[in-house]
Amino acid sequence: MSDEKKSCSDSPANEPVVTRSSAPMWIIVVTLLIIFVAGYYFDQHSGWFNPKIYHPYATAEQLDTYQPKSGEAAALARGKQVYEAVCGICHGTDGMGKPGQAPQLAGSDVVNAKGFNRLAHVPLLGLTGPIQVAGKEWNLSMAAMGAALPDDDLAAVLTYIRTSWGNKQSAVTGDDIKKIRAGLKSNQPMTHEQLMQIPE
Repeated sequence: MSDEKKSCSDSPANEPVVTRSSAPMWIIVVTLLIIFVAGYYFDQHSGWFNPKIYHPYATAEQLDTYQPKSGEAAALARGKQVYEAVCGICHGTDGMGKPGQAPQLAGSDVVNAKGFNRLAHVPLLGLTGPIQVAGKEWNLSMAAMGAALPDDDLAAVLTYIRTSWGNKQSAVTGDDIKKIRAGLKSNQPMTHEQLMQIPE
């Protein structure tokens, strides 16, 4: 009897055998399908690869112009926008002017004066006849390009001009423009001599 027990316990059929088994094919397919659906969902909703997020802006600077701003940054952004639409056509977006069209604003004596009273009169009334700017004589006429602009927009443009391209002067407010506009005695373009008689 003990021999029988011994032979049963020594039998290889009773020993546990380690075997390798592969995962069922349906689990692999379902896992890959879940990964694909999750990746597709991420692609559609994350914005990382969506061209609608970046189009039509080619540079970070272009994108920055449309970002919400407040305070002084908002005024400068608005001033740049209006300047480029109204003034930059003749004076150049770099403020360096264009030969035969308009003098430069970068380094201009009128722009860099301590006060802004004379500068504000130029877009409000226009300018005619010869004028010296940065050592060059110009003999052109400028229409009153800022007369139709709201006070805040004209103030933002003048602030942008007075703080760009190396110009480092103080800001102009909408209230400042309102006061200057209320004090105008004429709507005729000024000569350089008349402009220089205006107190700063």
